[in-house]
Amino acid sequence: MEFFPPIPLAEWRDCEEALHRFEQVVGKIRLAASVRRNHWWNVPFHLTGRGITTRPMGRAGGVPFTIDFDFVSHRLVVASLDGTEVSFPLYGRSVASFHRATLDALAALGARVDIPLPNPFDLPDASRPFAEDTEHAAYDPVQANTYWRVLSQVALILEEFAAGFSGKASPVHHFWHTFDIAYSRFSGRHAEQSAETDPVTREAYSREVISFGFWFGDDTFPEPAFYSYTSPEPPGLAEEPLAPGSARWVARNGSHLAILRYDDVRAEADPRAAVLAFYDSAYRAGAGRADWDMARLACPGGVTDQHLGAPPD
Repeated sequence: MEFFPPIPLAEWRDCEEALHRFEQVVGKIRLAASVRRNHWWNVPFHLTGRGITTRPMGRAGGVPFTIDFDFVSHRLVVASLDGTEVSFPLYGRSVASFHRATLDALAALGARVDIPLPNPFDLPDASRPFAEDTEHAAYDPVQANTYWRVLSQVALILEEFAAGFSGKASPVHHFWHTFDIAYSRFSGRHAEQSAETDPVTREAYSREVISFGFWFGDDTFPEPAFYSYTSPEPPGLAEEPLAPGSARWVARNGSHLAILRYDDVRAEADPRAAVLAFYDSAYRAGAGRADWDMARLACPGGVTDQHLGAPPD
């Protein structure tokens, strides 16, 4: 099995657009049924051995419930922790059909989740309710499985990278609104924001943060890539070197993203090492320019105790 299989956006765009909206349906249920966490950490999905999960949330007939995408059997599984389970196939469905089947599955478990805005978030058809979208219906099992395998490989690399930091940090999680997987490190300092900043952004960026992740591409950057950004962006960030040599800084929305193209990583002799080097260089660039205490926040090999971390005599 190839470590990073090819996944050009142009070749699976129809499937990606359907799957993205399927995930937004479930994501909005998660948003409505979960306890709010700082920086919206209650919102994203998490990887499993067969797909992605909401993890336990809400209450269905007195017990928590979960919603899982199974990208091996290609089913949505809605289950309560008393063992009751309802599932249905992902393929052969429009967004409208998926939306209805998901709500029916919740109802069968006794769950009543009110989605305040049952429309796509930040997508071209944001004004169209999920229940009316019969256009997006191109779920492809092979392409969806490849998407999950790529997510899984990236998640493992992000977990390895996360081991080197002992400060406040996010889980490795998959955001359904932007369709990316990410991990974030925080300096511990408050971040000032303008009064015009919307509430969602204010909560996401209320503390100094450096984020690292991967996304499958969008209309502005139509190819998969690894990325990192520092918020608020310190002066001179884009002057810092990045590794490997194919990585670069890209101007985006008035700031800069560190970018490493997925296809450039696939061409590397050691793709895993290339991605780790990229994330490390982006962290050193942002943390150095923003004057983070990198020595205090370091956690070599995932160990904070200096005695446990010391080499044997």
